[in-house]
Amino acid sequence: MRSINKVIIIGNLTRDPEMRQTPNGQSVTTFGVATNRQWVTKGNDKKASTEFHECVAWAHLAEICANYLQKGNLVYVEGYLKTRSWDSPEGIKKFKTEIVVQDLVILEKRKAGEGDYIPSEDEIVEGTHYESTFEPSDEDAQSIPNDIDKDLGL
Repeated sequence: MRSINKVIIIGNLTRDPEMRQTPNGQSVTTFGVATNRQWVTKGNDKKASTEFHECVAWAHLAEICANYLQKGNLVYVEGYLKTRSWDSPEGIKKFKTEIVVQDLVILEKRKAGEGDYIPSEDEIVEGTHYESTFEPSDEDAQSIPNDIDKDLGL
């Protein structure tokens, strides 16, 4: 029987991307994306909710994310869900489910004066599609530093 593990989200970055190197020297960048949902109840009340997603990009795509994304950017992210686990210093088993990014589209350009670096039209344009063919090994995935969880209050 077939199965599928595919995620597609469009949302805004909740923080600047953070790039690191695994012990094997592989680039890995983590960032958060928030997606919003709105609906109207039977009683005509307007409701809204926000979901927060942890994203992980590898190899060359990790470098692109670290160089061109910043908090607030609107992005299209496509990938798959991956759950990793580790033991906390207190001996508690922790789990984290993340989106492993395979495709990324930056849906807006930075405006002049926003951020430190404005890529030229030759470097990046609105809607540019970035794709990763790198597949992290389980060893690579387990080597993502867990101290980012502390920053998120997890």
